[in-house]
Amino acid sequence: MGMLLGCVASPPNSFTFTADLPPGFAYEAIAKYVPAKGETCTVPDGRNTAVGYNLKWREHYEPVSEIAIHRTVKGCPLVIWKIDLVIRAAYGKDWGDKSGDFAAVVVREELESRYKGVFNTEAESRFYGQCQWLFRTMGPYRRIVKLLDCKKTDELGALARGRPFAAYTLDQLPGKTVRMKIDLAAEERPAIGKTWVKVPNGWKRCMGDNFEDQYAFCFGNHIDFSTFQMVDGRICTIYPGCTE
Repeated sequence: MGMLLGCVASPPNSFTFTADLPPGFAYEAIAKYVPAKGETCTVPDGRNTAVGYNLKWREHYEPVSEIAIHRTVKGCPLVIWKIDLVIRAAYGKDWGDKSGDFAAVVVREELESRYKGVFNTEAESRFYGQCQWLFRTMGPYRRIVKLLDCKKTDELGALARGRPFAAYTLDQLPGKTVRMKIDLAAEERPAIGKTWVKVPNGWKRCMGDNFEDQYAFCFGNHIDFSTFQMVDGRICTIYPGCTE
């Protein structure tokens, strides 16, 4: 019996993080560590106290990340404290045609039950969000650029305050899976108010003072519109369909 008790396996020192994202989307993750409870050691300059995942997501992307719970750096025992997440997507082929927004997972020794994530019978916990593309024009040709705006939702998709977020206690995580589920809003909207006018089949760009006016607020003028340049180079009069 003593020998059997001595062979009891210790809890795994990791958990799985993964995400269900819209097509073409990816996530970046940086797992951050701090000295474990009761430890008085420090890591000089904080070096190697963070581990990155998918930081080159446009070159290579792995949707499943294995996150260590405890690490030792320069003799100092560390424990997971937070995962900083960026939800990423590209909207064009140029290197700058990309955007992202933030999400996070925090880990603490203790949490109030109302903040603590729940795991199902398959040892998986999910948290939810919705991203929406916001469009605007920039530069001398009024080229379309897009910003990604992501909000927290509940399981049914109802928008909530803040960015996608989840929290867990350390003892919840060994051997478990945390899954971020993100949907994409069906429609895009202007990034800056009162610069576009909604029409039945899309949006028209207000002219402003002249074509060189970079801000080009409508100021109630819903008659004078300008062309703009799509990401693929087309010159258009209505977004997103290009031609009316």
